[in-house]
Amino acid sequence: MTTRARIVAYGLTGLLVVAGAVCAAIFSGETGQLVGFSLIGVGLILATGLVFLEVGLSEDRERAREQQAREQQAREPEAALSKRSKPPSRHKGPERLRGSRRRLR
Repeated sequence: MTTRARIVAYGLTGLLVVAGAVCAAIFSGETGQLVGFSLIGVGLILATGLVFLEVGLSEDRERAREQQAREQQAREPEAALSKRSKPPSRHKGPERLRGSRRRLR
């Protein structure tokens, strides 16, 4: 979502809320209140949806960055191995294999 589209979307939801408040204040009776509260409700629901959309898009961008970093590490295996050295393993293997008896020391 571009910055311009984001500004337009949030601006329209704010406009709906303001229009609903004005409509509820100007028109008397139940009809004015119903239309006003409906516009306010739709504006707030759309604003909430836009917030969830922003969170989802930011998670997608973060996932894409992580994937790009993983691909870059896969392209440079020698550099990655030289940067992190593994300590020598002291483990000699399993004490016993499946199906064999345990030895007493």
